[in-house]
Amino acid sequence: MREYTLPISRRDLFAMSTALPGAVLGQSIASGAGYVDILRQPDSVTAFIDDETPPLTREGNRWTTTRVAISIEPRQRTIPLRIEATSLSRMRLRWRAKVPEHWRILDDHWERSYGDLEWRCISGDRVLPWYFLAFDGQATHGYGIQTGAAVFAFWQVDPDGISLWLDVRNGGAAVQLSGRLLDAATIVTYHGVSGESAFASAQRFCRELCKQPRLPLAPIYGGNNWYYAYGQNCSPADILRDTALMAELAPPGANSPFMVIDDGWSAVNTNGPWDRGNERFPDMPGLAASMKKHGVRPGIWLRPLSTTAPIPESARLRPRAASRTSLLDPTIPENLETVRQDIRRLTGWGFEMIKHDYTSFDLMGRWGSTMGADLTDSGWHFADRRRTTAEIAVALYRAIREAAPDALIIGCNTFGHLTAGIFELQRTGDDTSGRDFHRTRRMGVNTLAFRMPQHRAFFDLDADCAPITPELPWDLASRWLDLLARSSTALFVSPDPKALNAESREAIRRAFAAASKPQSAAEPVDWMETTTPARWRIDGNTTEFDWYPPDGGTPFPQ
Repeated sequence: MREYTLPISRRDLFAMSTALPGAVLGQSIASGAGYVDILRQPDSVTAFIDDETPPLTREGNRWTTTRVAISIEPRQRTIPLRIEATSLSRMRLRWRAKVPEHWRILDDHWERSYGDLEWRCISGDRVLPWYFLAFDGQATHGYGIQTGAAVFAFWQVDPDGISLWLDVRNGGAAVQLSGRLLDAATIVTYHGVSGESAFASAQRFCRELCKQPRLPLAPIYGGNNWYYAYGQNCSPADILRDTALMAELAPPGANSPFMVIDDGWSAVNTNGPWDRGNERFPDMPGLAASMKKHGVRPGIWLRPLSTTAPIPESARLRPRAASRTSLLDPTIPENLETVRQDIRRLTGWGFEMIKHDYTSFDLMGRWGSTMGADLTDSGWHFADRRRTTAEIAVALYRAIREAAPDALIIGCNTFGHLTAGIFELQRTGDDTSGRDFHRTRRMGVNTLAFRMPQHRAFFDLDADCAPITPELPWDLASRWLDLLARSSTALFVSPDPKALNAESREAIRRAFAAASKPQSAAEPVDWMETTTPARWRIDGNTTEFDWYPPDGGTPFPQ
């Protein structure tokens, strides 16, 4: 790593651009010339109803056809969208405009990212979930929908205009609104200003998308046993050994570290039920109490919609033949109460952090990397067809929140745009690795860089663990540990006892000392040139990280 001080003029400009509100900046710095204004009525609206795609006709702020109506009411910086329909699958809003050909566009992802976020040229087929940012060479502009929407939404940009798609389905079938007024989404735009860095504009825009984030009271750091144990050959003794290590290496003070027990403790690994531990974990309340005696806050992992307990076929979500695992349909009240009871039980055992996983995969049957414009397979629906999938997901997340009002909750494989304001933390990328650093570089560094504008705007960011194992080259693993520790995001280490020595223990100690205190967000300086930023602005200085071994990269296993 190389570290050097920024020239004073650039540092002052950066400080000014991040400190002043947009209105003041707009008065003092010339506005960017490449902004495309969509704060107006779209030029066309199309509904997708069964096999029909009727265009809607406009009367004032209302667009209608015989079975669908949408109210579109442009305001100063937002456009609320309200839909009335009987049965509806999708809607498309289209603004015709000359889009600057030199726009560079940054996308987001439906749930976790998969090492594939990047600034790119215009591609009309590119699906841009939730929001996108556009850099015109002088300023960065934002287009998106507010968090917590009642629909899934994605954008598309081509040389002749901007389209917004609203997925209003229930599972893979049309929602049955039966005339109900649906507050579908609120469009938000940000007119960037020249001289403001793209990163500062992205941060400002994300704060506009989420008006009330729920954030931890103190920085989050500690351990997680997944990336050396992988759910196998772990026991309470192993967890208490890790707990003692966290306590030993944590700095003194009121902000205690966490130790998260990941998958491997439940009656049937990964699949539940979640009412007891397995034969290796017979006393979960006792284990949590022992962890607290070390001065460490206990955390625990679960997959709330999965169970191997017998449930009626009618209560299952997309029944799977020849599988002993069932997925709970969360639109059935009894199933949602089961989720609440499981969460209450974990907090009742004494766990202070709940890490819940798989809900986007279990709801949709796909990973985010393959959702694209379809999100899920066609031809299935939830038991309750009156609500959209987005409404169902939000109801599930709120049920988890209500069941653990005093615990910190981290969503993993969840729809971050729908959890913002509900959970304190969000795993924003696919798994790092205790076996292959190339995966950590691709997944971890990418999500830390390109999801960083969401940090403390939607939730606190967790770009996933810093594994420390014999399989990983220490010089590379230590760089990821160092960046995470100084990024201001959550830091979880996953140290294999076989890889611990004086050097690695001291590195964790330094990392905990940094991560336990409030810091300014690290900025990826070269994020427009690479998917794996190497230059990071940290506390006024730029540090350069070399993410590649001497022999370069290796093919990533797909």
